[in-house]
Amino acid sequence: MTKVKICGLMDKQTVDEVCRLGADYIGFVFAKSKREVSPEQVRLLTEDVPSSIKKVGVFVSPTIGQLQMVIEKAGLDLVQIHGEFPEGTCSVPMIQAKSVKGNERNLATTADFLLLDAPPKEYYGGNGEPFSWETIQPNTLSQEKLFVAGGLTVANVQQAIAYFQPFGVDVSSGVETNGVKDLAKIQAFINQVKEYDHVPTTR
Repeated sequence: MTKVKICGLMDKQTVDEVCRLGADYIGFVFAKSKREVSPEQVRLLTEDVPSSIKKVGVFVSPTIGQLQMVIEKAGLDLVQIHGEFPEGTCSVPMIQAKSVKGNERNLATTADFLLLDAPPKEYYGGNGEPFSWETIQPNTLSQEKLFVAGGLTVANVQQAIAYFQPFGVDVSSGVETNGVKDLAKIQAFINQVKEYDHVPTTR
């Protein structure tokens, strides 16, 4: 079953509804962004989140010390790192996000998971634009450790799963309306993922 990560959450009602709708991972941004939240906020937003749904913190070029402080304050289960990847390990699994600009030759990672995303614009992540999938050969990657992001929507997520066969898909702006999370779009997105997983294929 392909996992679903809904990223850029900012209020408790949406967090609770996203969990109810079937998300597997929920993401919170701890870097400069229109979706930035504080560790203290996230601790409150996620007080009713079941342990089966994993809380992911999104960072840009952090130190291990910064990661560990936020992990403990916010109660995170994983961390996702854009930009410079720090040396060392922390107390939870790490996702390394890599921007796909074309003709990538170095997609190796020492992290627990790799996330492929579109190149950043003003901020890392959540720009709503896909990268050129065909520049990646999925069978050269550890697909059981792969998340795919970048411009995913209800309209293209099944194609993304078919092409990459990833562990999970990650969406933020693709389930928003006017910059706000749209529960109908989130439900439709999750439905598309789960529906694909139930259709017999040659996988």
